[in-house]
Amino acid sequence: MQTVVVIHSLLRWFIVVFALWTIFSAVSGLMNKSPYKKGANLSNLLFMVFMDMQLVFGFILYFNNGWFSMLKHLGDHMKNPMERFFTLEHWLLMIIAWVLVHAGRTAVKKADTPHKKYKKTLIYFGIAFLLILIAIPWPFREELGRQWFRWF
Repeated sequence: MQTVVVIHSLLRWFIVVFALWTIFSAVSGLMNKSPYKKGANLSNLLFMVFMDMQLVFGFILYFNNGWFSMLKHLGDHMKNPMERFFTLEHWLLMIIAWVLVHAGRTAVKKADTPHKKYKKTLIYFGIAFLLILIAIPWPFREELGRQWFRWF
């Protein structure tokens, strides 16, 4: 399981990088009124792919580390910030972000003008990235923070 934790921890950095690339390319495209570029498409594709990989490793951790079994007695765990975060908040926000990334990718593909593509990218992927940032157990978060990089 330690290997899965390390991979899950490292994948978040790829997600952060591709999310930033996606958002910056959308802002740049809107500001410059440029045609929709291959790089913009590639960035949101890679954002989605890494989100998919992260979801798989996240489910492995969730179901094998006892967090799922805590749902049976959720009321007992709501008072403990760490248990509440990992039992409910983390995975729920991440799944919503995952859905937004997939919906955003579809919406961007269906948009008919570069302006609409960039705007939809900014909305869907921007909200998803915000939820991801909220749901990550950053080291500075008291009681539930994790290391910047988890190693073996």
